[in-house]
Amino acid sequence: QVQLVESGGGLVQAGGSLRLACAASGLTFSAYTMGWFRRAPGKDREFVAAIARSGDNTYYADSVKGRFTISRDNAKSTVYLQMNSLKPEDTAVYYCAASPISFYTTQANRYRYWGRGTQVSVSS
Repeated sequence: QVQLVESGGGLVQAGGSLRLACAASGLTFSAYTMGWFRRAPGKDREFVAAIARSGDNTYYADSVKGRFTISRDNAKSTVYLQMNSLKPEDTAVYYCAASPISFYTTQANRYRYWGRGTQVSVSS
């Protein structure tokens, strides 16, 4: 019943921008911390960003800090990831996830629900 559906992925040149969206259904969206993770070719899944239930607190991986911005619209049950100054090393499948805890977490096992992912490819 719970679904997280990512959109907005695609192919972009280095230095360009993309905006990912994750639409949630089947859950009380405002009760969940939302996060973005990614899996690059040949690498483990890694944390990208998280946002608190109310949207008042955010946390970013060092690799994306200053370039990516996470936000949420609880009225639309949607979380976003604005990605600027993209680099080839940002190429990965990006996953949206929902955690029931009340504060940010970088731990994947604290996230209860996951989307199927959307491909982001950055060319050099």
